[in-house]
Formats: sequence, C-alpha cells, structure tokens
Amino acid sequence: MKLDNKTILMAGEPNYCAFTTLFTNGTPQTHVMWVDTDGQNILINTEIHRIKYKNTKLDPRVTVMIWKHDNPFKFVEVRGKIIDEIRGSEARANIDKLSEKYWNKPYPFEIQTERVVLVIKPEKEVQFNLKDDDFN
Repeated sequence: MKLDNKTILMAGEPNYCAFTTLFTNGTPQTHVMWVDTDGQNILINTEIHRIKYKNTKLDPRVTVMIWKHDNPFKFVEVRGKIIDEIRGSEARANIDKLSEKYWNKPYPFEIQTERVVLVIKPEKEVQFNLKDDDFN
C-alpha cells in the first residue's frame, strides 16, 4: 500500500510517534520515538541492544502512531511489518538528521551498540482529524 501524503508530511515534521512492538507472548510494548519516512515506508531509528529491536526480530509486525506536535488529537496510525534494516554510516547519518529535526543539533549521545533504521512497510493506515490545512 502507498502512504497517504498527510502521513508522509506527519513523519517529515518534528512530530513524535508511539512505536509498538510485540513480545513473544503477544504482549505489546510501546515507546515514544522520533519518526522518519522515505516517502514509501515509515522509518524508525534505534539500537540493536534495545528490547524493541529484539522484539522486531522475533515478530516484524509493528504499529506507529504519529501525532501533531501542536495537537495530539490529530494523528495517523500505520500498521505494518519490518521489511528491511539500514545499518552503518547511513543509520548514523539518519539519527543525526532526526536530532537536527527535533533538537536542532547533531545526536548528542554515545552509541552503545549499533544504530539501525527499521524500514516499515505500511499495511493499514488510519487518520484521525487531519486536514489539508494542517500542513500549510
């Protein structure tokens, strides 16, 4: 499925997301995260030692809910699967890009293990209360 333009805009702005993964027993785990897009997929940057990453290796099904930074009652939910990972210098460049987007400076924290960008192919998208004029 193709991402709606409003979803692409939501992921491109400094809006936070809730990223939900599943433990092996099906219990969900949710974290507030930075979010990005390549225009076709949702991108989440994390490190390989984190539980959320380990969860995705066991079950690639995830949900990402992005809300407007100035109005949390305007949001989009994207359900999908991890279809790829980006590592190395490209993953490092992505976390610096995200840090600039959200904090206006390069990523200030030490990398503990290895950065990885999770590429999420959308399977279902639900928008709530988003209008074209929200993006002017």
